[in-house]
Amino acid sequence: EVDLDERLSELDLRNDSDIPDIPPATDSTPEILKRALSGLSARWKNWWIRGILTLAMISVFFLIIYLGSFMLMLLVLSIQVKCYHEIITIGYRVYHSYDLPWFRSLSWYFLLCVNYFFYGETVADYFATFVQRREQLQFLIRYHRFISFALYLTGFCIFVLSLVKKHYRLQFYMFAWTHVTLLITVTQSHLVIQNLFEGMIWFLVPISSVICNDITAYIFGFFFGRTPLIKLSPKKTWEGFIGGFFSTVVFGFIFSYFLAQYQYFVCPVEYNSETNRFVTECEPSELFQMKKYLVPPLLQAVLGSETVNMYPFQMHSIALSTFASLIGPFGGFFASGFKRAFKIKDFADTIPGHGGIMDRFDCQYLMATFVHVYITSFIRGPNPSKLLKQLLILQPEQQLSVYKALKSHLIGKGIL
Repeated sequence: EVDLDERLSELDLRNDSDIPDIPPATDSTPEILKRALSGLSARWKNWWIRGILTLAMISVFFLIIYLGSFMLMLLVLSIQVKCYHEIITIGYRVYHSYDLPWFRSLSWYFLLCVNYFFYGETVADYFATFVQRREQLQFLIRYHRFISFALYLTGFCIFVLSLVKKHYRLQFYMFAWTHVTLLITVTQSHLVIQNLFEGMIWFLVPISSVICNDITAYIFGFFFGRTPLIKLSPKKTWEGFIGGFFSTVVFGFIFSYFLAQYQYFVCPVEYNSETNRFVTECEPSELFQMKKYLVPPLLQAVLGSETVNMYPFQMHSIALSTFASLIGPFGGFFASGFKRAFKIKDFADTIPGHGGIMDRFDCQYLMATFVHVYITSFIRGPNPSKLLKQLLILQPEQQLSVYKALKSHLIGKGIL
């Protein structure tokens, strides 16, 4: 026990006071906005800057939606890379004085490896017919996981070879930092794209619900906030939290009704190998077909009707909006705790009044995981289209074997 105590006393355990100060973020507000708002107090100046930039970001988001699903995928990838960069940069600034060898290069190398693995899996899953027609891609898809592992193993070996005496513990801190950052950014953004392939509505409603909750909670908190919500975020109030919840549920219900009317939003995103384009054309599923529902007795007097017509997806939107407004903010609280641990106000100064990209998407990643789990648990069923694509990849004798087995099964059931 004495020996153990001596060894523990020799460990270089870092606490919050040991964290080096990070240079404060610069003010990236455009000069034209600074001059236009120069007469306002700091509180109202920040309100207007956040409002103007929020409207600008929403406008760009709508433009990208109009350009199609492929541009949305590029947007997700760009946001992922920027979020990764912001978190890794914090680690580099905190421990910059140690001048760790290969830290930044290896961090970006691991990002490429993980993206290669995840996007390769997506290509193999959704673009099987396209890959089958190109022999140069067949090798990459066939041995995709082995190649991915070999690439990662190369980075792992380089890390081990780069270990420097007296800095071992710190280098392993950074190794863990990199992998946790990959877990937060890359895997979650991959789930966002998986949700998008299920139909653009599964992408837009959750993301818009988080944005709505963020905006309305800020507005309610700004004008009515009096009661602090959580110590990690002193500016968050119960008034903003509750107001954001009700606003988000109503918004999600109405927004879902609008989107459910259009094939462009409800059909799964599929790649057409003949036209080399993503298509969103289908016969909408039952989720997006209008149905009549009985109104609970307590609400009949309010609505003045015993029945109401609505899309089944609107019921699911209530679950999505509820998560976005009640659990989603905990992603922001987590990010606040992270920033407090490293004595920073924002992840970066990319967006004036908002901070970095990660400051705006800290709740979105948590939401993406929930939507993916929700779809796989309650929505997704057998997909004949995907199964047919897999069958078309098989060799002719394998296809014939499947045909004979299926024929025998259908005859046995009396269908044929």
